[in-house]
Amino acid sequence: MQVLRTPDDRFVGLPDWAFEPHYATVTDADGTALRLTWAEAGPADGPVVLLMHGEPSWSFLYRKIIPGLAARGYRVIAPDLIGFGRSDKPADRADYTYERHVAWMSQWLTGLDLTGITLFCQDWGGLIGLRLVAAFPERFAAVVVANTGLPVGTGSSDGFDAWLKLSQTIPVFATGMIVSMGCARALSDAEKAAYDAPFPDETYKEGARQFPTLVPVTAAHASVAENLAAWKVLEAFDKPFVTAFSDADPVTKGGEVAFQARVAGAKGQPHVILKGSHFLQEDCPDDIVELIDATAKRAV
Repeated sequence: MQVLRTPDDRFVGLPDWAFEPHYATVTDADGTALRLTWAEAGPADGPVVLLMHGEPSWSFLYRKIIPGLAARGYRVIAPDLIGFGRSDKPADRADYTYERHVAWMSQWLTGLDLTGITLFCQDWGGLIGLRLVAAFPERFAAVVVANTGLPVGTGSSDGFDAWLKLSQTIPVFATGMIVSMGCARALSDAEKAAYDAPFPDETYKEGARQFPTLVPVTAAHASVAENLAAWKVLEAFDKPFVTAFSDADPVTKGGEVAFQARVAGAKGQPHVILKGSHFLQEDCPDDIVELIDATAKRAV
């Protein structure tokens, strides 16, 4: 596996981003070592909040959420998925699979031996993060899901279909512009540049290109069986499980219904609809801080 690593100087001077990177190595089944990076803040002995980003963003998405949670005493951890942010980037699209991502993040999670976790996940952060909950339910104390899903081959939305087509046909995968398109508020040029930072050129974007094709929206997709098995675990997950979808996301609108109906821990929870588009972390970060804090406290 050929692996690319974004130069450190690409991450200098980004707006509102003063978090030192933390590094761990995960090993693929083929023996390739990959460096996985995360941002961390708050007391080392505080209850853990895990913030998982999706496609094509990175932990920069949580820059306005991390400080608020850290100030409330949480140990806040925001990893960059392999292929994104400061984490290593396999150079071949075929090296990116759903199951590889789950395996890489599982290694990282168990390597840090994180427990008592309150998870906040959005987009692919949910597709992967919820698989972690299903694999290690004893490590998680609470879950907040936002603008995500756990598809099992039963179809997709018009919004997702449009995104899939766009992602596979645009000649330049302009990450900052794409994230900005998924926000209700206008991102500044500096913020868009920060989303572009992990990708010096198109060769670094194979993961970003491949991710939309991996979402198991048809029965022929890989990982349908694995997600069906994960749903069985999630249905029995009886710890606080809150949905926080946004009111203006064309990709995942209505996705909260399945979680509320099927997950044991979702019963009786104060589910919310937040104001924002797909990347609601950009649109309503303060609301997300309050919601995570309240959910984590109910888990104690």
